[in-house]
Amino acid sequence: MTAKRRKPLFERLKQGLKEGIAHAQGELTLRTVEVPDEPPEIDAKTLAALRTQAAMSQAVFAKLLNVSTKTLQSWEQGVRQPSDASRRLIQVFREEPGMVCRIVGLPEIALKQDPAKPMTNGRRKVVVRPALAKK
Repeated sequence: MTAKRRKPLFERLKQGLKEGIAHAQGELTLRTVEVPDEPPEIDAKTLAALRTQAAMSQAVFAKLLNVSTKTLQSWEQGVRQPSDASRRLIQVFREEPGMVCRIVGLPEIALKQDPAKPMTNGRRKVVVRPALAKK
């Protein structure tokens, strides 16, 4: 297997200068993009409630999130926190569970939608209503 080689520093600097000159002469426009918000935080109880509402075992939900079952268990016990990438995937799953399930090869499901709640520090937190106990 061959490793992908990075261009030498001189070549990268030369390319950057060419692009800078082209922009200054109006031949190239720079696009401004908005940076997305950070993924909402999720606590242990909420994550467990989300998994329960989706009617998934820890093993299945862990596979869906591409983490080990032990990692998911540590999140649900509050021992560890999901990474930003995992929190983003959890956010996508909460908002579009059918699409995520379809992509990973599971039957599509639907969840009750609860909006992310704003927190005092300007961040958001995922909120999931626990499923009502069946009598």
